[in-house]
Amino acid sequence: MRKCSLSNLSAVFDKISENLALYIPVDTNGGAKFEKYESGMVMSEALNTVRSAKDFFFPQIEDVAAFKVEGKNIEVVDTRVIKDDFVIFGARACDVKAFEVLDNVFLSDPVDSYYANRREHGIIFALSCSKPVETCFCNAFGIDCTEPKGDVSMWKTESEMYFKANSEKGEKILALVADLLTDGEEKVVESEKAKTKEVLKKLPLSNLSPDKFGGGKTKEYFDDPAWKSLSESCLGCGTCTFVCPTCQCYDVKDFNTGHGVVRFRCWDSCMYSDFTKMAHGNPRLTQLERFRQRFMHKLVYYPENNNGLFMCVGCGRCLAKCPISMNIVKVMKTLGGKN
Repeated sequence: MRKCSLSNLSAVFDKISENLALYIPVDTNGGAKFEKYESGMVMSEALNTVRSAKDFFFPQIEDVAAFKVEGKNIEVVDTRVIKDDFVIFGARACDVKAFEVLDNVFLSDPVDSYYANRREHGIIFALSCSKPVETCFCNAFGIDCTEPKGDVSMWKTESEMYFKANSEKGEKILALVADLLTDGEEKVVESEKAKTKEVLKKLPLSNLSPDKFGGGKTKEYFDDPAWKSLSESCLGCGTCTFVCPTCQCYDVKDFNTGHGVVRFRCWDSCMYSDFTKMAHGNPRLTQLERFRQRFMHKLVYYPENNNGLFMCVGCGRCLAKCPISMNIVKVMKTLGGKN
């Protein structure tokens, strides 16, 4: 266990950024977001960034290929770029857990080489939560926000930041800043963790449980009449999917540059009426069907195919950002409360 004073944290940032790209959460007019560190930047005190750290590994827009066209000759251009190592500093336990969900999708055969390249080079400094808020419910999905599982785990007190390496990548970065760190006391970290757990017990969603969901529940919930009332207020705006750290739907499109074609992929949403639209039309014609698909996927379909792992990490972003306050918690309470 190592530590540094918060007053010296900028020196740690400067040392890391001299050697590789460093991203920290900073305050902006639109809320906290990860930005590439430049000397003098101040780390945000916000519990979570508006958008998750997912963007580093599965960006909203990315080129996947290009085509040079000369007459009838077409040359395929590989647009992949081998990334250098980079550090994400301050990801929370919920976002780190979300990487496990994404890994199951993008690192299973056939492996998504774009995602794999970024995961290989990303180094995650995960920060424990000390002030969880009313929209938090990560504990419902077995996540301990006081024990974040990154390459380095971190705990913050009023005056110090504590570090513990969990991987070889993490050890290398801590060795890089070793002269700025001193030995830390385990008992201080344990005390901070205990304080946070007392706060968690008092949160309004502390007793939320997914036990009534999971694999094998499709028949039980698919035709439940509650979907109608739940989906009626949904605007289909897709906000929930774009702030969600585990959503991975995307579309692939071609853009004619005038001297060739660029093929790119961009995030899509199962809440949109044209999602998965094919020549014969859309397989989900109604808002009810699209709404049901989103929550059945997170609570039933995904865990059925991934050893019980739910596709929600309880970060609370959808609760905070939905314009009509319709979210996965309401779905769980409505459907699960009947059984």
